Amino acid sequence: MRLYLYALCFLFACTTEPAVDTVATVDPYTLPSTDGEALNMVVEIPAGTNHKIEYHPGSGYVNDTLADGSTRIVNFLPYPGNYGFVPSTLMDKSRGGDGDALDVLVIGESVPTGTQLRVIPIGALMLRDRGEIDTKIIAVAADPEQRTLDVTNFLDFTLGNDAAKRIIETWFLNYKGPNVTELLRWEDEAYAWREVRKWQTDNQ
Repeated sequence: MRLYLYALCFLFACTTEPAVDTVATVDPYTLPSTDGEALNMVVEIPAGTNHKIEYHPGSGYVNDTLADGSTRIVNFLPYPGNYGFVPSTLMDKSRGGDGDALDVLVIGESVPTGTQLRVIPIGALMLRDRGEIDTKIIAVAADPEQRTLDVTNFLDFTLGNDAAKRIIETWFLNYKGPNVTELLRWEDEAYAWREVRKWQTDNQ
């Protein structure tokens, strides 16, 4: 029952057209990947929207479009967290990556597109998407007062918040349609940090 109530909360939080800033004063891709013991992330898609928003250098944060020019909208429940990327990371295709910055989903209240957050990874969701391995870092706010789940590691996330974990897994397995993404496995926070270090471009 808790699972369905949680999903309904996301559904009714959905907005029809999120406000998107088209100008960024600093290229967020160039921000530091870490801040002390925390991971930096930049929010592209606020929790509770179905609109696919991406940052493009020179254009800013824009609604992604399909081949016919129409706005790309996720035909499923809204995003179950604030979704974005870790700055100063690049998943190099020559090393098995997808050519983009490392993806992050932060569990918490919705924040605007372009928001920079300090977060703590609590796990990593490993998917296969059209033949490519797709890693999603799952995180919570570094500031305890900003958390909606009182967890800082994968064990607590799994044992105390299994319903939330299953919602996130189910969402990523369905948001592109049935049988497009495949679950490989979950990994813990130590693995998530290894992924960050693997793809960092500012670790010299």
